[in-house]
Amino acid sequence: MIIICQKPLKKLKINGIALFPFIFIRKPEDKENKVLINHEKIHLRQQLEMLVVFFYIFYVIEYYYWFFKLKDGFLAYKRISFEREAYINESDLSYLKKRRFWGFRKYL
Repeated sequence: MIIICQKPLKKLKINGIALFPFIFIRKPEDKENKVLINHEKIHLRQQLEMLVVFFYIFYVIEYYYWFFKLKDGFLAYKRISFEREAYINESDLSYLKKRRFWGFRKYL
């Protein structure tokens, strides 16, 4: 895992994004935000389990499925199984130690 503070993220409404093997964060002080970093580490594990490219394919498919069903981009994003797993478990800093392989399936 490599954490990078990225200026282009300042223009977006996101605090961080995981693009294997990197975690890009908006603010330098977020390097110390254990919950945010844990959220992104969960995504890195998901990406690894799905051989990276399949993660992105499935992520986009699931996003558009929910977008067309809910007609709301933010709600669609929040319904993606990968995001649901990460948001629900981001505060549990030991989650990745006990997480099962393909743990996101529980949130489909």
